[in-house]
Amino acid sequence: MKTIKNNVRERIASRAEQEIESGYYVNLGIGIPTLVANYISENKTVVLQSENGLLGIGEYPEEGDVDPDLINAGKETVTAIKGASYFDSAESFGMIRGGHIDLAILGGMEVSVQGDLANWMIPGKMIKGMGGAMDLVHGAKKIIVIMDHVSKNGAPKIVEKCSLPLTGKAVVKRIITDRAVLDVTDEGLLVREIASGFTLEEIKNSTEPEIIVPSEVRYDAY
Repeated sequence: MKTIKNNVRERIASRAEQEIESGYYVNLGIGIPTLVANYISENKTVVLQSENGLLGIGEYPEEGDVDPDLINAGKETVTAIKGASYFDSAESFGMIRGGHIDLAILGGMEVSVQGDLANWMIPGKMIKGMGGAMDLVHGAKKIIVIMDHVSKNGAPKIVEKCSLPLTGKAVVKRIITDRAVLDVTDEGLLVREIASGFTLEEIKNSTEPEIIVPSEVRYDAY
């Protein structure tokens, strides 16, 4: 079961990499988003930023290359690309709040039909704090959320209205899950792609709001 789960996470991360354009400065959130670093195309020039003070994150290190002092915001060991720079959290958040991050790819617990995001707290559980999520959803130029389409108990995570504490209102532009890619529009949720192994009917049944189906939808897209 663990291998299957990892494959699903990697498939989501691989699809999310397609959203990154060469020349972008990108922040990857904790969880599945951190895996995106492993799939950055060699044909793209991309600089990954971490709010704990690193500009120029590379792939996850091989076992013999682990540096315990070099970590991302999720406290995972990482590598640094040639030309990377290090700085304090104040300067890092200055980059974020100053609008210098082109794209933030974040995890999510719930996303509403209006693009509201809840991704930092489950009531009744111990937490360390919101971290940089609130700053990122308002400072980055574009927000994409990547997550499982449904929760562990099978409940939709794309909902009419978020029941969990919000990180930001109307901030998400695109949702990429293990089942589909959907855009948040003024008219509602627009399905763009459907992942291999799933049908349009299954996407409709596992998404709480009604979805809009355009004339062209990519099937078996990833």
